[in-house]
Amino acid sequence: MPDVRADRRVAPRYSLIVVAEVSELSTGACVSARTSDVSISGCYVDTLNPMKAGTKVRLVLTHSGESLEVFARVVYVSPGLGMGMCFDDPVRPEQLATLQGWLKSSTVLSL
Repeated sequence: MPDVRADRRVAPRYSLIVVAEVSELSTGACVSARTSDVSISGCYVDTLNPMKAGTKVRLVLTHSGESLEVFARVVYVSPGLGMGMCFDDPVRPEQLATLQGWLKSSTVLSL
């Protein structure tokens, strides 16, 4: 059976581990975690306690001393493993160069 999530991806994913701070917008609950893959449209966050699908969050990603902040939502959950995140808006132009620099030095996983 094909992976249905893969059909909805709009950008290549890259194997990239960065520190992720995920803050739920409605409650302020915060989870410190890490990503396992990142794209220009979202990421997968490894965490034992994922938030529910549909949760809107503020996501701060930090790698090599650089950070970027985006608003995102949880698209799918793998209980006890993590959550797939989709950025709500395109990454702001001033942060896109940072994100693209991170991705440039990473391995492409798939589209």
